[in-house]
Formats: sequence, structure tokens, C-alpha cells
Amino acid sequence: MKKLDVFKGSDKYVVTPELMNAVNVSIALEKPLLIKGEPGTGKTMLAEAIADALGMNLIIWGIKSTTKAQEGLYVYDTVQRLYDSQFGEGDVSDIKQYIKLGKLGEAFTSDQQVVLLIDEIDKADLEFPNDLLWELDKMEFYINETKETIRTKTRPIVIITSNAEKELPDAFLRRCIFHYIEFPDTGKMEEIIRVHYGDIDRKLCQKALEAFYEIRGMKELQKKPSTSELLDWLQALMISGVNVNKLKDEIPFVGVLLKKNQDIDIMHEIKEKGYSLKRW
Repeated sequence: MKKLDVFKGSDKYVVTPELMNAVNVSIALEKPLLIKGEPGTGKTMLAEAIADALGMNLIIWGIKSTTKAQEGLYVYDTVQRLYDSQFGEGDVSDIKQYIKLGKLGEAFTSDQQVVLLIDEIDKADLEFPNDLLWELDKMEFYINETKETIRTKTRPIVIITSNAEKELPDAFLRRCIFHYIEFPDTGKMEEIIRVHYGDIDRKLCQKALEAFYEIRGMKELQKKPSTSELLDWLQALMISGVNVNKLKDEIPFVGVLLKKNQDIDIMHEIKEKGYSLKRW
């Protein structure tokens, strides 16, 4: 029986006990781990942390709205074969040389166990998850052109992320271990900050967090700032040497935190009702 304490986090990634358990259960049960949460909560970085902690290679399959499941398995390069046949380049009867493995195919054929990240699966169409049910469950796929079945040499650790832009099919969800990453509270966020900026001034960290969570608390915002934007903002504050005591009245480099004109206007409008806020 496999142990449930394989992954214990890493020096570069702050993991909660619940998330650590979810990762270890998915590894032990050999099931994909589906991670949901709003953008910027460290879903993608989790896969990087797992690969780093376990000493494995990370294969990333970034999903777009146009991505098809077949692309993750393999692609038959008919254009190259036609070109070679026209110009006499090599033996075109050997179809295998025109089969190019996708990210899933690479993970299946790797001699060493790898971490496979299927990133932002909810960007694809609704049929995409269903089209991968067999492959993720059985860890194999069939190449029609060569009449060959590709099976995993070493079953990859599969991490799937979703920003919850659309619901995933029930049949797909049943095959996954699920975990939702809550947005960090102040204490956990400070811990995350210390991982990235261990020498940050304590007062700067405290004042920046107060301003950050005040902004996130504004319900009118279309896009609330995330952890990654907070880290970028803190770096800008440290580089600029901003006066910490001004952070209550001014929000320097607001464009690092907020990415929409409407949100910047809303923030200033709300804050001006409470106290004066200068624009930077």
C-alpha cells in the first residue's frame, strides 16, 4: 500500500494540511487531482512545487479555448508527409515518423515518473474533459494510423487546474480527487510573502497587507487583485523605497494591483468617501 506522506510541501510553496492531504491521496489512489480556485491562488505553482519536492520533471499542457483532446495525445503530420512524398524526402511509408506525441503522450511514454499539469481545463469546450475520460482512467490511448496502443511506462502524477469559468462534467469529476484552494487569509498571506521576500520590512508588509485586503474587500471591483499581483506590488514598493506611513492615504503603483480602468476609478471613489487618496 502506498504511503500518504509523499508530498510535504516545499520551501518555495506554502501548503495547507488539507491541500497536502489532497495531493498525497491523489498520488496514493493514482487519480488526477483537480484543483479549483480563483486566479492567483497558486494552482499552477502547486504542480511546480510537487515536481520540485519529488525530484520529477514537470510536463505542462496549457489549455486554450481552441484546444482539442486529441492534441494532447498525438498529432499525425499529414502536411509534412505530403511534402516529403512530393520532394522525395525519406521513406514516407514509415508513418511512425510523422506521429508527434502531445503532452499527454510525452507523460505516458516517459521512462521516469513525471508530474503532468493540465492547466486551466475549463477554458476548453464542454466536450474536452469527456474526451479524456478513457485516457486518464486507463492511462493508454490508441494511434489509428499505426494501429498501436500507447500505455504508460510509469503512471504520471496528474494535476488539473480550473478557474471555475464553467462547470465540468460529472463523469469527469467522479474520476478526480478534488480540492478548492481558498484565498489566503492575512496570516497565511504573510507566510507566503516571507517565502518570496524573507527580508521584507515587517511594517511595510503589514501596511501593504492592510491596503491589499481593503481593496479586495471592495465588492464593486470586476477583477480583484490576486496573490501574484500582491507579490509584484510588494516588489515595486521595496524597489521604490516608498514611505510606509503613506500607504494608508496613497496606493502607489496601483496599476500593479488593478488591471481595469473601471476598478481603479471605483477604488478611488470608494476610498475618497472615507479619506483622501492621492493618485500615483
